[in-house]
Amino acid sequence: MANQSSDLLRTPLYDLSSSQKARFTAFSGWSMPVQYQGLKIEHQAVRSHAGMFDISHMGKFTFVGEDLIDVWQTLVPSDLSRLQPGQAMYTVLLNDRGGIIDDIIFYYRGDNKAVAIVNAGTTNKDKAWILKHLQSSSVEMTDISQQQALIAIQGPKAVEILQGLVTEDISNIKAFDHRTATIGDRKVFIARTGYTGEAGFEIMLDPQSAQQLWQSFLAEGVVPCGLGARDTLRLEAAMSLYGQEIDETTTPLEAGLGWVVHFKDKQDFIGRSALEQQKAEGIKRRLVGIEMSGRHIARHGYKIIHEGQEVGEVTSGTLAPTVGKAIALAYVSQPLSKVGQALEVEIRGKTHPAKVVKKPFYRSPHK
Repeated sequence: MANQSSDLLRTPLYDLSSSQKARFTAFSGWSMPVQYQGLKIEHQAVRSHAGMFDISHMGKFTFVGEDLIDVWQTLVPSDLSRLQPGQAMYTVLLNDRGGIIDDIIFYYRGDNKAVAIVNAGTTNKDKAWILKHLQSSSVEMTDISQQQALIAIQGPKAVEILQGLVTEDISNIKAFDHRTATIGDRKVFIARTGYTGEAGFEIMLDPQSAQQLWQSFLAEGVVPCGLGARDTLRLEAAMSLYGQEIDETTTPLEAGLGWVVHFKDKQDFIGRSALEQQKAEGIKRRLVGIEMSGRHIARHGYKIIHEGQEVGEVTSGTLAPTVGKAIALAYVSQPLSKVGQALEVEIRGKTHPAKVVKKPFYRSPHK
């Protein structure tokens, strides 16, 4: 049943989802579909064929300015000078303590232009933070969050299906590449990025064109998927969710995102000294993959126990449809973070056996 709360924002695809009997939930100020046909059906569609997600709620910013890359180099810990036009990079915005304000994807368009996609729940916070740090530069920022829709198509058949609708050849677009392409008579932004562990694209386009594309995908047998399947898919792929695995109290070094911090290739950036200090002193806790011995599900906030002592906390957990096991992500103290480490999870006052396993829990054979 649709959520009719008047204070929730609706995406341009809301009515189409509603007509497909989607169940809606409040998410980051938006009324978003949590599921359509059912979580398992949607999850499996992405793993075996193709599924599509309305992700129009996400924040979308454009940037232009002569010193674009130089300015952004001071804002993120990743070396954006590596980017060629048409390439993108996953990175993070950090506070002075090295905590993660948000995780974003930065798309370099060339000609001193860029696009950044940010999380829905942090859009306003990110916008204010970025604008503050752009004040003394020539870089201009435009918020196009509610002017453009965003659709993700994910799965082994995603490339083939989208190619049938796009004028240009998209088969040679590599992971984290992006370009402008033509669907019908409209120019659209397409990127080879996603949040499911499968191959696929994210397409940014005007609302009317998005509605037409959604219906074209439906005609091609693409399964609409909600936030429920998005969460189980990303968890199997061990991808962090802002507000659960990462937040302003978590550093990329703790969260297994040390690979986005390019100490050697960069000069100063916000949070650098805090991260250098943490690295020198040693990481006290780490984000690990947990597998339960049985089918008890370790949920967000559940305590991790070792030898009767609390040693960490679960950030996300589910009974994974593809893996067929109860899995979770959790922070544990550094000495207990090695693969194979036996632990316990406290569930409703009782402890249940678990162990640290290698991430990701699932790796697509199709990518």
